[in-house]
Formats: sequence, structure tokens, C-alpha cells
Amino acid sequence: MRGVCNLKFKKITAAVSAMAMAAGMAAYLPAEKAGSPVISASAAVDVNYAEALQKALFFYEVQQSGVLPEWNSVSWRADSMVDEDGKETDVIPGGWFDAGDHFKFTLTNAYSASVLAWGYIQYKDAVDKAGLGEVYRNNVQWGLDYVMQADRGDKVIGTIGDFTGGSTDHNIWCSAEVYLRKHHLNNGDWERPYDEIADSTTIALCAAALAQGYIIFKDDQPDKAAAYLAQAKKYFEIADSIRDNENGAMGTMYNPSSWVDDCMYAANWLYMATGDESYLKKCETDYIPQFPTESQSTDWKYTWGFCWDDTTQAAALLYAINTGKQEWIDHISHHLDYWDEGYGGKRVTYTPDGLAWLMNWGANRHSANTVWIAKVAADTIFKDNASLASKYNDWAKGQLDYMFGDNDLGLCYVLGMGDKNPTAIHHRTTSGVHDDHWNDLGQEGSNEGWQTEYAHTLYGALVGGPNQSGEYTNSVAQYEYSEVAIDYNAGFTAAMCAMIDDNGGTKLENFPPKEAPTWDEWKVGAVLNGKGDSYTEIKAWAMNHTAWPARVQKDISYRYFFDVSELLEAGYSVDILKVEGKSQQYKEGEQGYGTVSGPYKYEGDPSGNTYYAEVKFEDGRAIQPTGQSEHRDEVQFRVSIPDAIDGTPTKGAWDPTNDFSYEGVTATDSLKDPASYNKHIPMYINGILVWGEEPDGTKAVPGADLGATDNPTPGPEPGTTPDPGTTPNPDVMWGDANCDGEVLLNDAVLVLQVLGNPDAYGVDGSEPSHITAQGAANSDVYENGTGITNMDALSIQKYILKLVTELPEK
Repeated sequence: MRGVCNLKFKKITAAVSAMAMAAGMAAYLPAEKAGSPVISASAAVDVNYAEALQKALFFYEVQQSGVLPEWNSVSWRADSMVDEDGKETDVIPGGWFDAGDHFKFTLTNAYSASVLAWGYIQYKDAVDKAGLGEVYRNNVQWGLDYVMQADRGDKVIGTIGDFTGGSTDHNIWCSAEVYLRKHHLNNGDWERPYDEIADSTTIALCAAALAQGYIIFKDDQPDKAAAYLAQAKKYFEIADSIRDNENGAMGTMYNPSSWVDDCMYAANWLYMATGDESYLKKCETDYIPQFPTESQSTDWKYTWGFCWDDTTQAAALLYAINTGKQEWIDHISHHLDYWDEGYGGKRVTYTPDGLAWLMNWGANRHSANTVWIAKVAADTIFKDNASLASKYNDWAKGQLDYMFGDNDLGLCYVLGMGDKNPTAIHHRTTSGVHDDHWNDLGQEGSNEGWQTEYAHTLYGALVGGPNQSGEYTNSVAQYEYSEVAIDYNAGFTAAMCAMIDDNGGTKLENFPPKEAPTWDEWKVGAVLNGKGDSYTEIKAWAMNHTAWPARVQKDISYRYFFDVSELLEAGYSVDILKVEGKSQQYKEGEQGYGTVSGPYKYEGDPSGNTYYAEVKFEDGRAIQPTGQSEHRDEVQFRVSIPDAIDGTPTKGAWDPTNDFSYEGVTATDSLKDPASYNKHIPMYINGILVWGEEPDGTKAVPGADLGATDNPTPGPEPGTTPDPGTTPNPDVMWGDANCDGEVLLNDAVLVLQVLGNPDAYGVDGSEPSHITAQGAANSDVYENGTGITNMDALSIQKYILKLVTELPEK
């Protein structure tokens, strides 16, 4: 039910006190800089490593580009980088997006696939025993298949993404599913730019990854494995012949500084795949003589760490494993000692609270990568040296404990685990941002009404980490802290394989949870644009805020309902009504143009007095969640009668105040104000009601345009009593106040927020953290049936601390 990365609280009273404090403030970090409560952690954390691995693999599924495979388990992702006909347009389909943007780099795809493959090769039995073998292999193969296609003769595809001009990719925030539409708006085409590079680092990593793919799949998929191996050999020959680095478009973000380490790394994997001694011989004759040394020393380089730019220590470890040569075994010991207590007068920097901190970019990543080297070394070259194996295993676990929450901030840097995560994550698709404004994401609130809530939980992503002082800046803009990336997760994911081997673990049976939208994906906002004795003029926005998944739809319309009873009572016919369009955002012939028509009689009103005007868009795909102007389409329209008929004024025959859709249009004069959102102006997609309600009470079903047909059964409002013995929803999850599929401290906090500020947080409130009717029902866990009280918050907290074993509390 919950992430098993739980900090051990000393006293329930202290925890409830911290929870009460949290009810009035957002979880800004670091706490000492922003006034948020910090929950003290004990000296250890309890981690279900199978769960951690399961979630780490989920992260890679989030990162998938192109047409998604059937086995992708992310309910809120859909196909991306496809044109309006659904055709994938990248020069190489598939692969992983690099980080929180939409670039694809062959370098990081190859590196990440290689490290993941290594994890499975080394600890296959443990991963299979945990029931994660199939999903692990699927994810590795997704990366390998991309690497396989990168071949361009004596070069490879380097970067795919809009790196030209203003760099749409880095300057635009939107979800992957709609990103190509933004590219099309800016550039007029559906194909992203790419380059080709003759880079030994990238090509050698491709060779290594595919050689590993052969090792993994040679028994189950022999034909595909053989193709992997053939391509690996070809890539290796190219990389070895170039012996140089050409970075191309990736140079501003990834700038490999050497090639010897990568060729030596690949040579060792090709030896392991083929048994061909010539690969080890090439290491001895060509690479080891050029192996880097410490500054002003003949010692082989033992400082720095394993990463996409430096495979030195990984190559050395593989060579030590493959040859058993003592000098290389000793070298790995020197490297790990440098990361632990120090060696040769040198030691990696440490934060005051214990993270081995190499640099400000991806501090957790570098530590996790070295954890991986330590675990493999302990289980191979040091397996007969109990003292060293124990020392390096202990160091590795301590570093992982830090990432899982054993730090002074009590902060779990693995998202979707633990009780306290960073809240501002540099990741576009996870945010679900529709208006391209991202600065306020994950913060307490926006003075200008910008989105602060994330649409999704990015389970399993390892966040960049703290600065050298152990402080963490919780800001999307400070992406040296808040970045996530496929290379950040690679060593961490492999390390989880090793930790399962040592400690076991149980995968979650109902993971991932199917997310339900936490805001309305389609909506209409409307304000009064003008009025008179004979007319009502409306200015309206049709809005696309979709994120489950982000999407566009072609057939979009909405209806404005009005009552004609006073017209009929005055003796006039509905034939004198006129519905007409006024100013609007798009021109006739453009996708977003809205045709205004009517009046139409509404058959749902038995009296026959309700009519409606309809606004139907030429092509609703112009309304897309990619920017401040694109996410809404403005149309102004008027419903009127003549001022006079045959010289007789019609005054009194038009009264909008009893019109169904008029209610709310005078609440504000700004369409940017959420008060303009009008559920009495229903929206339809393909004729299906997706927003609001009709005059007869028919209400929209969230996700109806995707085939959803049922609304959850509403639960009781706070303070009310449900019928005895009934369950508000067959899928009720006791204690889950925010309906995210887990019972955590923030559920108890939300209950206290509802009680302390019901206007803002009550059922159907408009704040990002409001409680839904189902959430209120889920929260009624103390003396069930009495409505939510402070005691419910306490019961949830007791359940989290395992002081009670089930909810509702008996």
C-alpha cells in the first residue's frame, strides 16, 4: 500500500504535532530555510528493495518515446513524437527521453541500457526471484533496440530534438504527448532535427550495451541476440578506429572528454560475450598504456567516479574480473577507499550528514554509481576477502540509506517512496503543465494563479540531490538539485538488483496504481461580455488541461443554455431569437475556428422552454495543452432578440437571469480567474459530455473522451453520516484522503487542512489540495460513520506508524 522507505518516528505525539504544523503550510525544502516541519529520522531506514527496483523501472517506462509498447504500465502516458496521423516521425523511433525534457541522446541511451543490463547480468537470479525479470528485460531491450538503430555507417545518430534556434525543447514546457504539436507550431514540420557524430565514446557504449544484450537474450531470443552481437562488433571496430570525440549538438549538455575508458569498457564486454581473447589483448596493448593517471603521478587514476563521461573505473573493474590480475584488484580497492575513508591523501567530499558528494550535478547519481561498483566488486573480486567485502557493502548501504531518507532533512530522494520527497521536480510530462508556466510547480501557491500541483507521481526517479552542505533547494528552476534523468537512475537501478540479492524483497502486486485526474481536464470559462434589454453577449474559453494523458481531440463543442419562458409569455415566437458569433481567436478556415449556431431546442426540458447556442470548433486539436495561448480558444457570441418588432419595443421579453448557463458569468470579469469556470456551459467531445452538466442534471464523466463511463459514487461530505453499513465506493481505500493510492502522512495533513479551512479544502473546493468526496469517505476511519474529525487524522497517523493494523480503527 505504501512506499516501504519509512522513517522511524520516536513518539506518536511528536509526529502528530509535526502533522498539525504541516496543515497550515506547504512542504518547502529545506525546512530550515522555508519554515516547514522536519520529521526526525532514526539512524536507519527500512527499504523494500524489490519495490524500489519496481519503481525505478517504472521511471524508465515514463521516459519512453514514440509509440508505446503494450507492456508499458504508465496509465498516464500515451504515444508521443507522432504526427496528426499517428505516425512516429523521429529518425530513430523509440528510445528514452534523456531527462525532464524531450531530447534523445544515443550517448545516454547506450550508457543507461548498458548499466541496466549489467545489473541484470550480475544478479539475474535475484531479479527473477523477485518476479521482476520480465519487466526488467523489457526495459533493457527498449534501450538496446534504439541503440541498434543508431548506425549511420561510420557515424551514429547523436541527438534527436529541437536543438536549433531557440531550442524549443529546452524553452518549452509541455507533456511529451503534445510536444511535437508545439514543434509543428514553431517550425511548420512534424520531424525533429537530428545530427550524426563520429564519437568513440558514444559508439563504444553502444557496442558495450549490445554485447550485454547478447549475453541476456542469447538463450531466449537467439536471432535477436545474434543481431545485437554482430552490431556490437561493428560498433566496436568503428569506435576503436576513430579514437576521438565528436559531440555535435549534445556538446552543450554532454561533452565526453576521453575515449580510452569507453573502448576498454566495451572490449571487456565483447570478451565476456564472445570469449575472444583478442579483446583483452587489445586492452593490454592499446588501452592500458593510455589509461589515465593521477595528476603528477604514475598511479592509475582512482579518483572521480563512474558515469556517462567516465567509465574508467567500470572498465578497470571488468578487467580485474576478467583477468584476476592483482594490480587491477588493488586499483579498485584504491578507488573505493577514495570514496570511503580516503586513499593516498585524497578523499571524496562529504556532506555534513553523510553523502559522498562528488559534484553539484547529480550528487546522488554519482554516489549511487559508486555504490554499484562497490556492490559488484564485493561480490566478485573481493568475495574471498571478508574484511574488504564487508567494508564496501557497509559503505554502499549507508549511501543508499542516505538517499532513502537517512539524512538531516529526513528527505527521501527516491520519488514515490518514503514519507517526504522533494515536491518540485524538473520533469515536463510529470508536471502536466498546460500553459508553459513552470516556475511555481511544487511550491506552496502562486499569487498569479499559475499551476503549482503536479499531475503525476514520478515513481522511482532518483532526484539530483543536495549541495555540498547537505542543503536542498526545492525549485524546478534549480535543476542541479531537482533534475531527474535516465543516467541518474542507471547505477541506482542496478544497485537495487544487488540489494535484492543481499536482502530479498517483495514487489508490489497492485503497482502502479491507476491515476485518476486531480483536476478537470476539459473545461469552459465564461464571463459576461455585454448585456442589454434584448441581448446577452458572452466571452468564453474552451480549455484543454489534459494530463491523463495529455492529448488533443478534433470534435469539440460546447453549449450555452437559456430559458425562453419570458419570451413566450410576452407573446413572441422563438423564431425571433438570433445566435451569432462575434470576435474570436482564430480565423475561418483555421483549425481552432469556432462556428456559432442555434438556437436549438433542448429535449431534456419537459416544459420545452430551454434552448441552447452551440459553439463547434472546425478542428479542436488547435486547443492543445502546450502554452498560454494554445491551451484555450476564445470565442465571443451573442444571443439576442430584436429591440423592437413592428415598432413595438420588446423590452421585458428577454431576461437572462433565469438562464441555466448565465449563472456564474458575472462572478468575475477575467477569464484567467478560476471563478469564470462554468459547469453550466457543458463541453462535448465526439458528442460525449466531458465537462459540466446539462439542465436535466446529467453530469460529465472524467475521461469520457477516452471511454470512461462511470463516475465514482460520491461519498459523504465532512461532518455528515453515511448510511450504516454502506461503503461510499467499492474501491474505497481507508485513510487515503488524497486518493493517490497510498496512505501516507500527507493524507492526515489533508484531513487537518479540511477541518481547519473547510472553505478552501472542503469537498469540491477549488484549491489544488482540496479533498474530493471519495477522499472524505476514505478519511472517515475513526468511529466510521461520524464524518471526519481530528481523531481520523490521528487514526491515519497511527496506522502509518503500525500502532493499529487496519482501518477503520475498531
